[in-house]
Amino acid sequence: MPEAVLAPGARIECRSAEWLVRGLGRSSDGQQVVDVVGVSPFLREKEARFLVEVERAAGSFKVLQPEDTDLVCDPSPRYRDSLLFIEAHLRRSVPTDASLVVGHRAAMDALPYQLLPAAKALAMPRQRLLIADAVGLGKTLECGILCSELIRRGRGRRLLVVTSKSMLVQFQKEFWTRFSIPLVRLDSVGIQRIREQIPGNQNPFHYFDKTIVSVDTLKNDREYRVYLDNASWDIIVIDECQNVAERASGAMRSQRSRLAERLATRSETLILLSATPHDGKPESFASLMTMLDPTAIADPSHYSKDDIRDLYVRRFRKDVIADLRNSVKERDSADVECAASEREERVFALLKDLKLPDSDGKAKAGQLFKTTLAKSLLSSPMAALETVRNRLKRLEAGASSSDSPVSADRAALQSLEPLLAAITPADFSKYQRLLQLIRADWAWSGKDPTDRIVLFTGRRETQRFLVENLAADLGLPKGAVVGLDGAMPDVEQTRVVEQFAQEKEAVRILVATEVASEGLNLHYLSHRLVHVDIPWSLMTLQQRNGRIDRYKQPHQPLIRYLLNASRSEGMGDAEKVVRLLREKDKQAQLNIGDPAMFLGVYDAAAEEELISRAYEAGTLKDLDDRMEANAKPQRQASSGDQLFEELFGISADSAEGGGNGSGSGSGSGDGDGPAPAGNPQVVEAHTRQSFSLFPSLWCYVDTALDAVAQQMERRGEKLDLRVFPEQQRLEITPPSDLQRRYDRYPRELQPPCGQRLALSTEPAALQRALEQSRRQDNSRPELEYLWDLHPLVDWLADRGQITFPRHHAPVLQLTDGLDPGAVVMVFQGTIPNQKGVPVVQEWVAVRFAGTGLKVVAVEPFEAVATRLQLGSRDLANISGEKPPAHLSSQLRFAVEQANTYLRDCGEQWTARVQPELEAQRERLRRLRGRQVEQLELSLAGNQRPQQIKDKHRQEKQKAIDGRFEDHERFVSEVMTIAPAPYLKLVAVLHRDSS
Repeated sequence: MPEAVLAPGARIECRSAEWLVRGLGRSSDGQQVVDVVGVSPFLREKEARFLVEVERAAGSFKVLQPEDTDLVCDPSPRYRDSLLFIEAHLRRSVPTDASLVVGHRAAMDALPYQLLPAAKALAMPRQRLLIADAVGLGKTLECGILCSELIRRGRGRRLLVVTSKSMLVQFQKEFWTRFSIPLVRLDSVGIQRIREQIPGNQNPFHYFDKTIVSVDTLKNDREYRVYLDNASWDIIVIDECQNVAERASGAMRSQRSRLAERLATRSETLILLSATPHDGKPESFASLMTMLDPTAIADPSHYSKDDIRDLYVRRFRKDVIADLRNSVKERDSADVECAASEREERVFALLKDLKLPDSDGKAKAGQLFKTTLAKSLLSSPMAALETVRNRLKRLEAGASSSDSPVSADRAALQSLEPLLAAITPADFSKYQRLLQLIRADWAWSGKDPTDRIVLFTGRRETQRFLVENLAADLGLPKGAVVGLDGAMPDVEQTRVVEQFAQEKEAVRILVATEVASEGLNLHYLSHRLVHVDIPWSLMTLQQRNGRIDRYKQPHQPLIRYLLNASRSEGMGDAEKVVRLLREKDKQAQLNIGDPAMFLGVYDAAAEEELISRAYEAGTLKDLDDRMEANAKPQRQASSGDQLFEELFGISADSAEGGGNGSGSGSGSGDGDGPAPAGNPQVVEAHTRQSFSLFPSLWCYVDTALDAVAQQMERRGEKLDLRVFPEQQRLEITPPSDLQRRYDRYPRELQPPCGQRLALSTEPAALQRALEQSRRQDNSRPELEYLWDLHPLVDWLADRGQITFPRHHAPVLQLTDGLDPGAVVMVFQGTIPNQKGVPVVQEWVAVRFAGTGLKVVAVEPFEAVATRLQLGSRDLANISGEKPPAHLSSQLRFAVEQANTYLRDCGEQWTARVQPELEAQRERLRRLRGRQVEQLELSLAGNQRPQQIKDKHRQEKQKAIDGRFEDHERFVSEVMTIAPAPYLKLVAVLHRDSS
């Protein structure tokens, strides 16, 4: 009998103790590493990691063989312990197809389109994907679904999320409450706490398996960059990944892009998230694609859809509207005209003829100070006054003579300054109209804590004015109006966002700058948003609106735009800009999808500069015509996959290698593995229920906790447990071994000391608890979602696996369902690939006709369990003190039969995967040739000396070779299986011949 294969689920003996294998990997020097959890009583729940070669050399490593399994009787009532033992092993079985088995059942009402990114990723050899759905469609949830599936498959033990500092708490909370994924938050307070907890030379990324950290923390902290280079993860998520894309090359590359490039090499799985994944430049988007697959693109300036089609998913609201109809309300948006006051009109009139010869004579087009002044005045007189005074300070500091042009600028601005200073709040027309909108039009009083308002402004001085004046003028108490801006420390930003989502907090109005326009969920208690000023960027405008107009907004979003209305010609063109932007935003909402298509530059700063140039040149009509021409093809497009139109100005279908759009993904959705390279298919998200002996998760948990209570009672302990079966809800004080798991979680996710855990299997109950936590001063809901990935279920499964002693299997003597004398031996069979990941996982039932060695059937255990109704009916326990002697002699023959069955399954898998393996190898050969060809082309036009060119060629060729050799090795390891299956005898069923 060949030695058993080391694979997840196997049991080993090492260092005089028994361990359960949880995963396999490789050390930095290529040695095989096994991750295990203790099974022996004195090591129960202890996690460890062993170097297999080292332990074998010491003679302390042994993989337990199935034919050596000891058979034992189960004295528990109705064979409860045996059923829990079998169920625990079923729950540790790894799904090997591309079907979703847990993600769709997270604490959310998952819509069909939200399942597609996970389905697309699971069909890939390795999960590296950009999720680029539009604002408000639920990218964080789509990411959580995929991470849940990978965790269920044993490929998500270590997880790193990199996001903006304002998103740390929100992302952490979403992952914990909806997916039971505990992320340790490394904000400034979290970092300080960690430095107090661990030794100074300890890598915090080794100490914590699942962390979330700000991109700016990693970018700016040299110490953490060193830690990154010495750590690896199963999954890395980069949120708002457009901020880490390459915008320049060489020494000009940003710290963020360098950071992302390093991170891309530290994990097999990489998930990028962005609603605005590129800036219109192919090179920038290529940098993201290269992070996902370094072999995909030879020339960052010229590539085809065929090169990257499997690397991204991109949809707009119009593409998924059928799924969204019951989850998103149609927005109610309107313009609010603000007739200028007399004092404002004086300023507008002066602005028309304002000449700034030195300031604007040296400025680039689109960057004239007069334009900056007009933008600030469209925001507020206070913002304009600050702009003028700041310019005067700079002019005075640089003045050299009284007759210089600088003096002319200074004189012009000095004449404007007192007019701006004379504008009081009563003269500030936008402010007065805002008060009327809130008090009269909306009849809003601030008394309802669930009805809050978001105000957006791009100017800090406007924000300061609103924060200082609104509360008093609206009759609101202190603390009712708060600001949120990018200058605030991360902890302060978090505090403000949390307060805005808590019903018991006094805050009623949030005055935010653009720091709040990306990613933040502000819709929990707010469906009213007012643009005090309108950014000269359609992308920024869309991001702002997406804070309240998003998936799961329970009310119709009310969005208002305050627009200046002046009788003077001084602000005429500036007002035209604002109204043009407003009109295009409406059109985008109706039938375009992506507002960035209008200008085609795909970067907020570039949009603002382009519009400013048109404003200064007086060519707004030409700009409008150009925007209409850009948008016309998109009004007829049926798919959100417009990346190639955006990047190259050509249709996706005419791009080289066209094909099905990634708006709904591409690849195989049949659950049998990836689609053949070069033959994309439209992905469909298939879901299935993993086989279980119990009719529901609640039945399993209830039965398992009853067993725990009895075990504790035998030890003289009492399990503090209250069960509410009608609500499928329970309250429990965690026993010590469960509490140890919670002790490893972030403090903010742990229940208060001495408080019971409250859990429910009902997502609707969790949603009510989340709403309740917002009504109270509590950032953590009192109820946790009881589902497959919750730590309590994981704890019960681990306990179930160690119900019987080391290398033992229970024998169940049945009274019916089997022929008299029949024996069924149940095996869990696994064949891993060369990376240690199970790719074939089968539960095999080997049936003997009687006490002899005649095998009459080898079939899936699920079929046997269904026939016998195991778990769904009570079984009379009639077993004696010892199992029948003939079972031991039959075991060796059963192992042989099960091995044959598993090998057949392995051969079928290999035959199915072989064409894909060959296609992948051919693809890599083709791509390697293209990269070498591109290298030669770039050198052919290089005028540097031949010696330097030869050295450059050698360096680049070495990089290409290393890149493709790594990828080829990975593909081969993933698509090649181990030589023999691993078998574990889980249980024996038999019926006495009498």
